[in-house]
Amino acid sequence: MKGGGGGGGVYQGKRRWRFLAIGVLFLVVLSMLVPLVFLLGLYKGYASDHPTPGSDSGPVDKIEEIMEHFTPNHPDEKNEKDAVNHTNEARNVTSSTASNHDRQPPQKDTHVPPRPLPKPPLDQNQIENPQMTEQTKFNKSLADENKKSCELRFGSYCLWLEEHREDMKDSMVKKLKDRLFVARSYYPSIAKLPGQGKLTQEMKQCIQELEHVFSESTTDADLKPQIQKTLEKIEAVIAKAKRFPVECINVARKLGQILEWTEDEANFHLKQSAYLYQLAVQTMPKSLHCLSMKLTVEYFNSSLSDTEPSISEKFTDPSLNHYVIFSNNILASAVVINSTITHTRDTGNSVFHVLTDQQNYFATKLWFFRNVYREAAIQVLNIEQLGLDYHDKAALLSMSLPVEFRVSFSSVDNPSATELKTEYMSVFSNAHYLLPYIFPNLKKVVVLDDDVVVQQDLSALWNLNMGGKVNGALQLCSVRLGQLASYLIDGYSFDKNSCLWMSGVNLIDLARWRELGLTETYQKLGQQVTRVSASPEAAALSANLLTFHDQIYTLDNVWTLSGLGHDSELNVEVIKKAAVLHYNGRMKPWLEVGIQKYKSYWKSFLNQDDQFLSQCNVVQ
Repeated sequence: MKGGGGGGGVYQGKRRWRFLAIGVLFLVVLSMLVPLVFLLGLYKGYASDHPTPGSDSGPVDKIEEIMEHFTPNHPDEKNEKDAVNHTNEARNVTSSTASNHDRQPPQKDTHVPPRPLPKPPLDQNQIENPQMTEQTKFNKSLADENKKSCELRFGSYCLWLEEHREDMKDSMVKKLKDRLFVARSYYPSIAKLPGQGKLTQEMKQCIQELEHVFSESTTDADLKPQIQKTLEKIEAVIAKAKRFPVECINVARKLGQILEWTEDEANFHLKQSAYLYQLAVQTMPKSLHCLSMKLTVEYFNSSLSDTEPSISEKFTDPSLNHYVIFSNNILASAVVINSTITHTRDTGNSVFHVLTDQQNYFATKLWFFRNVYREAAIQVLNIEQLGLDYHDKAALLSMSLPVEFRVSFSSVDNPSATELKTEYMSVFSNAHYLLPYIFPNLKKVVVLDDDVVVQQDLSALWNLNMGGKVNGALQLCSVRLGQLASYLIDGYSFDKNSCLWMSGVNLIDLARWRELGLTETYQKLGQQVTRVSASPEAAALSANLLTFHDQIYTLDNVWTLSGLGHDSELNVEVIKKAAVLHYNGRMKPWLEVGIQKYKSYWKSFLNQDDQFLSQCNVVQ
């Protein structure tokens, strides 16, 4: 009995312990299942709300969209892009189907590209009219701004560049360079992808092949006949590279480096070209230098007298029509005189005074001795050897041509920064302010710049009643005096709405000039403006404008048409009707950089049969 009772108690204790162990095990399993179920449920919710990288709206398509901005826009690339897009669609559908069935998160070793910023969607009008997209409008406005900034930096060089712009040459070379840039930008990302050693090797081989081509060829004519196959090969490699998700940051960095290098190179060539242009417009052409040297040698080999008694009296006769020309260019002054005499009825009343420097004095004198212009009298003066009765002549007595200024300004009616306009205006030089002392016996003269061509009789100018004004000049009312107030003297009284005057054709009342003492006024203003202005050019312009303030008699616009030295869009009919053509600007008609369609008006008054012109190849 005792033995049986004891055995039953032990059995019941073991049974209780077994139930307790099962209960603890059940709780352990339950504690593991609950978090697992919770995690699975959270993952399902995340997967349903956020697309996987393989879905249609994932970053793959966005990467491709960004890549398209870095690829060159060539017409023959359209089919290539279409093929890539179809491939992407097929891959995206497959990835989306797999994600719907498996609902598994991506593996750790799967390459997931960084998520780029989303591209704003295009509206229907932009899709139907790609030329009206915001990007296109921005590019157009940027081009306009670049053109304006170019003109502000380099002046008339940009106008000349537009006039002489040529169609793109060596298009195949440029196309190959574009493909090389794209291949280089993709190569680092493709080389990092696992299992793409073959594609990496193909891309490397294409890059090396193109680099070898460029080491031997710089133009389309230097390329080998099989270059088209090379182009097709690298385009196929680029198309394959586009099918893989790449790191946009690396591609953008590489293309950014290429862009920066290209911009630096373009800026260098722009500055170099602008410098050569400035050198061309400021340096006397070789042919004109040759003419001056040959005429000088011929002058000293001949036995010419220094004076011509038969016509010397005309030089001081105030009843005649006197023209004054400041020039160190023999041909330019010859064209001015020839064109004036050609259209003058009574040439016997015309007297021309050509003031030049010591270097060109003898050559100019010989030229006008050998060439007779009907009955006109021509006096050649060496401005460096004039004995003037003026107390401070040393400050002004130096040979200088009318000074030209490039003025960029906003419209008076619409002073917006985007409405900048550029004008080239010319005013008197220091030597012009000695006119009353160079010609003390004359009362009126017409001052002609050496870059004008006369097309009508100018005798009517002497019949104008200027009402006590000193300077009869063409006025430039697109620029007002108030717009240049920052360069003028503080406290000086002037009308801000006054138009600016220009040289070119100027009727000067020397008697009235002497009464007002304008030469002394010019010197005083020049000294005051120089103290407040950082630029000597600005000081000279301000002194000129203020000296003749309220002393300008406005000539009618039919007398002078300006702009032939910088504006290539002048109306032909207006040119034919103008009395005087003024080639103000940098592109003078005797320079190679001159506007071609305006050169004929100037060349028609050259004596093309002269032997010295032929020897120096002046007439071409």
